[in-house]
Amino acid sequence: MKNIRNFCIIAHIDHGKSTLADRLLQITNTISEREMMDQVLDDMDLEREKGITIKSHAIQINYKQDGEDYILNLIDTPGHVDFSYEVSRALAACEGALLLVDATQGIQAQTISNLYLAIENDLEIIPVINKIDMDGAMIEEVKDQIIDLIGCKAEDILLASGRTGVGVELILEAILKRIPAPKGNPDDPLQALIFDSVYNSFRGIIVYYRILNGTLKKGDKVKFVSTGQEYLADEVGILKLALDPKKQVNTGDVGYIITGIKNAKEVKVGDTITNALVPTQEMIKGFQEVKPMVFAGIFPVNTDEFEELRDCMDKLQLNDASLSYELETSQALGFGFRCGFLGLLHMEIIQERLEREFNQTVITTVPNVSFIAYTTQGEKIIVNNPSEMPDPVKTDRIEEPFIKAQIITKPDYIGNIMTLCLGKRGILVNQSYLTQTRVELIFEMPLTEIVFDFYDKLKSQTRGYASFDYNPIGYREADIVKMDILLNNEKVDALSALIHRGRAQDFGRKLCEKLKELLPRQQFQIAIQAAIGAKVISRENISAMRKDVTAKCYGGDISRKRKLLEKQKEGKKRMRQIGNVEVPQEAFLAVLKLDD
Repeated sequence: MKNIRNFCIIAHIDHGKSTLADRLLQITNTISEREMMDQVLDDMDLEREKGITIKSHAIQINYKQDGEDYILNLIDTPGHVDFSYEVSRALAACEGALLLVDATQGIQAQTISNLYLAIENDLEIIPVINKIDMDGAMIEEVKDQIIDLIGCKAEDILLASGRTGVGVELILEAILKRIPAPKGNPDDPLQALIFDSVYNSFRGIIVYYRILNGTLKKGDKVKFVSTGQEYLADEVGILKLALDPKKQVNTGDVGYIITGIKNAKEVKVGDTITNALVPTQEMIKGFQEVKPMVFAGIFPVNTDEFEELRDCMDKLQLNDASLSYELETSQALGFGFRCGFLGLLHMEIIQERLEREFNQTVITTVPNVSFIAYTTQGEKIIVNNPSEMPDPVKTDRIEEPFIKAQIITKPDYIGNIMTLCLGKRGILVNQSYLTQTRVELIFEMPLTEIVFDFYDKLKSQTRGYASFDYNPIGYREADIVKMDILLNNEKVDALSALIHRGRAQDFGRKLCEKLKELLPRQQFQIAIQAAIGAKVISRENISAMRKDVTAKCYGGDISRKRKLLEKQKEGKKRMRQIGNVEVPQEAFLAVLKLDD
C-alpha cells in the first residue's frame, strides 16, 4: 500500500488538464503509441468536439522509480462550473490533487472554487503552472498569484507544458514525494466508496469504487449498504484504458466490479460496498447529495416513444448521477419528464447525449429554477414548474433562490460587468484586487437571471477575459409572477414561465413577436397573448389566409359582394371555434434565444 498514490487534476476550464493527463500516460508508457491520441481520456465525441471534459475518468498508471514499482491512480476532472459535482466525487476518492494554472491566463474563478473543494477534503495540493511554452506565458506573475492564494513557497510550484511534455517527470516525482499513501487496514471488513458507474448493454452496470479498508475478491458476496441489496462479484479488476480483470483488488486501490445488475435504481453514487458475510458497521461519510439548479421538461417528439425515453433516461442517469428527473404531463406535449440540471451547459449536454447515444429526438421546455411559495394558510410549496404555482389569491409570498457569483477579470472590464450584473438585479458585495491586473467582483444575484444567457453575455462584454463561478446561498423573497401564453384564449402550458414582475412585460412582448414569426398562418385569425392572471400584457395577431371570394362578381351591386364576404366571415368564425393551433418545435426553442 505504501507504493499507491491516488490523485486528481483540478483546474479552470481550458487550462490543459486533459493534455497533461495525456503526457503522464505517454511518459509512463501506460498507453502504447498506437492507442495514443489527443484527449485520450475523453471518450465521448461531444467532449472532443467542444474541447471540454464532461465526465471524470479514472486510469491506473504503473511507474518505476529508484528500483521500486509504484501504482498511481489518476482521475481527470471537468473544469466547467456546471460539472463541479463530478469534481467533488473525484476528490472523495483521492489523497492529493494537482492544481493546474494556465501561464497565459493566471488564476480564474473555477481554479479557486475547485481549490476550496480540495482543501475541504484535506487533500495534499501540488501547484503546477502549465503552458509555459506559450508566447504569452507570464510565469513570474502567475507564481505570485499562486503564492498569494495558497501560501506555498515559490520552489514548491512546478513548471510544465502538457503539449511538449516539459516538466512532466518532475510532476511524477512530486506526486510520489508529496502525496501521502492511502491509509486503511487490509484486515478490516470491506469498505469501498462508489464514485461512478456506467451502463454496458452486454455486462449490465459497471460500478467504479475506491477501497478504503479490506480487500475485494472475485466471487465474493457483496452488499450495497444504502439499498441493502446483495450480489456476487462476477468480475473485479482495475481501470486501465480498458477494464483489466484481477483476482482481487486491495486496500487503497481504485477498481471496478461487475455483478450483472440491470436496474439503474440499485446503484447510488456515494454508496458503500461491503462484504455480505462480514459487513462493515458504518457507511462512508462526506458525500453530498446533488442539488439541481435549473429545471426543464424533456418530452419525446412522438408520444409513442415515451417508454423508450424512460429507459434511456435511466441509463443516462447511471453515467451522470447529477441528473435528476420525475414524470410530468403537459397538455401541449403529452407525457415526459421534469428534469433537474446543474446548469444550462449540463442541460445542453444531456439533450445532445440523448440524441447521439440513444437516438432520441426530444423537445425541451423553457428552463426555470425552483421557487418556494408560502400560502396564506402557512403551507410551504416547492414550485419547480409554472403549473405547480398556487393561485395568487391564496399566496402569501414567494421566495426565489439567490447565488453568490464570483467574477474574476481585468480592471478594464469592471464597468461592463457592473452594468450587466446590476441590470440582472445583482447586488455588489465586494470588489478586491488580487493583483494589479486581476480584480475579483462578488455579487449576490437571483439564479433566475443567470439561467438564460448570463454566461454568454459576460464573455462577450469582457472579450472572453472574465471567469465566473457561483454557489447557492439560500432563498429570498421576490415579486415573482406566472406569465401564461394564450393562443386564441387557450393556454399553452409548455410556454408558461415564472418571472419577476419587472421583467414580465418586456419578456412577454418579445415572446409574442417571436411566436408571430414562427407560427404558421391558418384559415382563421390567431391571437397570441401574454397574460399575468386575467391581465393581458402583450398581444400580436396572425392574420388569416383569405381567398378572394368576390373575384367572380364583376360589376353589379355592392350588396352581392357584401353577402359573399359575410358568408366567408361566418365560415372563418366557425373554423376558429373548432380549429386548433399547431405549435412547431422551433417555437419552444425560440424562448431560449429571445435576445439573439
